Amino acid sequence: MPGSGTAASAAIGAEPHIIVRNLTMAYGSFVLMRDLNFTVKRGDIFVIMGGSGCGKSTLMRHLVGLKEPAAGEIFYRDFNFTRAQPHERELMLRRFGILYQSGALWSSMTLAENVGLPLEEFTNLTPEQIRKIASLKLALVGLKGFEDFYPSEISGGMQKRAGLARAMALDPEVLFFDEPSAGLDPISSRLLDELILELRDSLGATIVVVTHELASIFTIANNSVFLDAESRTQIATGDPHEMLAHSTDPRVRKFLTRGAEKNGAENSHG
Repeated sequence: MPGSGTAASAAIGAEPHIIVRNLTMAYGSFVLMRDLNFTVKRGDIFVIMGGSGCGKSTLMRHLVGLKEPAAGEIFYRDFNFTRAQPHERELMLRRFGILYQSGALWSSMTLAENVGLPLEEFTNLTPEQIRKIASLKLALVGLKGFEDFYPSEISGGMQKRAGLARAMALDPEVLFFDEPSAGLDPISSRLLDELILELRDSLGATIVVVTHELASIFTIANNSVFLDAESRTQIATGDPHEMLAHSTDPRVRKFLTRGAEKNGAENSHG
């Protein structure tokens, strides 16, 4: 299992990077999830998983400050992100890189211009320096030579990689990916998984991924939280491989057994 070797070893003994305590997510009086408690260690590839409608993407929006908790707190190391002043939170946000499900590239801008946007906004670098860094980030994701292409001129998988290059523009400590494989064919999805592992190993970043793609979960994750829509809370945390081996919860086993079968079937044909 690709995720159980280097992925698991990277975070052994690592310090806690993200700590979620007693988090409740709600829309008005409707409670989506309650009493979420988990820790993401530095260097983890941490997957937020569960069935449709359980609040996976909503949890990511809480982690990056786009939505406020109904109760509970989120810490980045010993920094209380939930209780921070706006200017303190703004500084912390510059340490995040975010890849949304759509990729969210500006169609009227080249790939280099898209990747350079965060650098224009948050640094005093010259246009030449920004262009050089954008080229380096594109090369990191396998898009060397595509600086002057527009998003419409490249494939969906390449657009996702360009979005990833932009997420890395400011050398973030934490990368957040919302359904990175959505809309991709199996080969492109697998290549993206391999790229995520390479980036974690080369950059030492902590990576949080929202996904329901079971093959990806078993390939990249060494830590996770499992959200259950019916009980409206987490029902498991930890390495998905360990969950598969040891969980006695039928909801977890059903989800991950389906994942193991899919993963094995793809590997046997690949």
